[in-house]
Amino acid sequence: MQTKAINVNSWIKERIKPEEVDKYLKADGKDFINDKEIEQNLSTNTKPDIKRIKDIIDKSLSIQTLTLEETACLLNAEDAGALQMMAEAALKVKKKVYDNRIVTFAPLYLSNICVNDCAYCGFRRSNTDASRRVLSLDEVKKEIEALAGEIGHKRLIAVYGEHPLTDVDYMVQTLEAIYGVKAKTKNGFGQIRRVNINAAPLSVEALKRLHQVGIGTYQVFQETYHHQTYKTVHPEGTIKGNYKWRLYCLHRAMEAGVDDVGLGALFGLYDWRFEVMGLVAHSRELEEKFGIGAHTISFPRLEPSENTPFCDNSKYKVSDRDFIKLITVIRLAVPHTGMIITARETAEMRRKSLSLGITQTDASSKIGIGAYSERGSGQEGSRQQFFLGDTRSLDEVIREFADMGCITSFCTAGYRCGRTGKCIMDLLRTGKEGQFCKLNAVLTFREWLNDFAGEETKKAGEKVIEREIKEVKVAMPGIFSNFMDYYERIKKGERDLYF
Repeated sequence: MQTKAINVNSWIKERIKPEEVDKYLKADGKDFINDKEIEQNLSTNTKPDIKRIKDIIDKSLSIQTLTLEETACLLNAEDAGALQMMAEAALKVKKKVYDNRIVTFAPLYLSNICVNDCAYCGFRRSNTDASRRVLSLDEVKKEIEALAGEIGHKRLIAVYGEHPLTDVDYMVQTLEAIYGVKAKTKNGFGQIRRVNINAAPLSVEALKRLHQVGIGTYQVFQETYHHQTYKTVHPEGTIKGNYKWRLYCLHRAMEAGVDDVGLGALFGLYDWRFEVMGLVAHSRELEEKFGIGAHTISFPRLEPSENTPFCDNSKYKVSDRDFIKLITVIRLAVPHTGMIITARETAEMRRKSLSLGITQTDASSKIGIGAYSERGSGQEGSRQQFFLGDTRSLDEVIREFADMGCITSFCTAGYRCGRTGKCIMDLLRTGKEGQFCKLNAVLTFREWLNDFAGEETKKAGEKVIEREIKEVKVAMPGIFSNFMDYYERIKKGERDLYF
C-alpha cells in the first residue's frame, strides 16, 4: 500500500483530462447517448407483431448486434408466444456462441475508501458507518491463498474504490501480487490466471500501465445512462459526477490497447428499459469506432446497503419478471457478448437466468474487505458495498450447474493465446471460439474436480465430462487424439494444459 503523503483535493482536480474525452464527442459537443432518441424508440415501437419479432430473432441468431429500434421492439413485446420465442432463441444464441459452458470467478474487493458520494453506494464518502480499509500487499496475498489454494478459483474481478491511495500505482502493485501467488493445494499449487478489473475511469496513460501488467477485461459501469438521473445520484463536484469522463473510459481503454472491455448498468436507478437501450447503444458505439463490441455486459440490480436509504426507496426497482425479460433482450440484442449475473441475485434467480444465455457468474463470493482469509461469520454491512443474495460455495454452485447439464470452465487460454479484442469477436460471431472453449473447459474442469471438488460434486462433474468427451470426438475428430493426451496428462497431475 502507498504511504506517501497525498493532497486529495489536488488529486481530484487532476483526475479528469478533458482532452481525452473531447476528441470523441460529436460536432455539437454531445455524447453518443441520445435520451430523446431512446425514449422515442421505446414509445413508437409498441405492440410489435409476431412476424417482426421473428425477423429480429433471426438477426440475433446470425450473431448480429441489433439496432435500437429492434431492441425497443423486443423490450415492448408482451405476447406470450413472442416472449416464449425470445426465451428459446436466447438459449440458442448462447449455445451457438459459447456452447453449454459457464465461467466462474470471484470478486475481490481491495479497498472501500472512495472520494465520491454516490447516493446508492455503501462506500460513499459520507457514509460514516462504513469501516474503511485498504488491503496491504501481504493481505492481498492471504486473500489469494484462500481463493486459489482452498476454493480453486482461477479468475478474479478485482474491485477498487476511487481514491489516491488506490490509484494506478496500487492497482499495478496488487495485480503483480495476485499473479505472483502460488497457493498450496493437495495436488500441487493453485494460481489466479486472469484478473479482470472493476474500477473507476482512468486516463490513457494509466490504462496503458494496466495493460502492460496483464489485466483481463476492464469493466466500467455507467450505472445509469439517463443523463438527468446520473446527475441526481452523482453529486456535482465529484469525479463520478462527470458523465462524459465515465462514458468514454472504454474508448480510452481501447486506445490504450485494452481491447476486452465490460459494460454494465445498475438496474433500479432509472427505467430498466432505458438502461437496456443504453447498454446496446454503448456496445454499438464501440463496434462502430473500434470494430470491437463489449466483451461482457453485467446487469446488477440495486441491493440493500447499510446506512444507504436510497436503495430502499428507489421507485425504479426491477421486478423478477422484468429482470428475466431484460436478460433475454440483452442476450438477443448483443449476441456475441459474455453475460454476467452475480451473487447479488438469489440462487433461484441465477438458476432461471442460466437458461436465458448467461455465460459467467461468481460463486463463494465474499465482498467484505479481507473476508476470504479472515473467514468472518457472515455478511458484515459496515465493510460491504451491499448485501449478497447467494452465498453458496463454489462446490455447491458447480454441482448445481453439472446437474443442469452445464460444464464449468476455468479456462483462461484465449487471453494468453492472444484471442482478445477483434480476434475473439470474429471467432465468437462464427462459433469458432466455442470449439476452443469446449476443449479447454473439459481440461480445466478435470483439473478442478481433481484438486477441489467434494465427492458429490465430483460424481456429478464426471457425468458432464463423459458427455463432453463424446461430443468432442464426434465434432472434432482431427484433434481428438491430442485432446485426450492432454486430458490423461491432467488426470495424472499435470496442470494448465490448453489449446
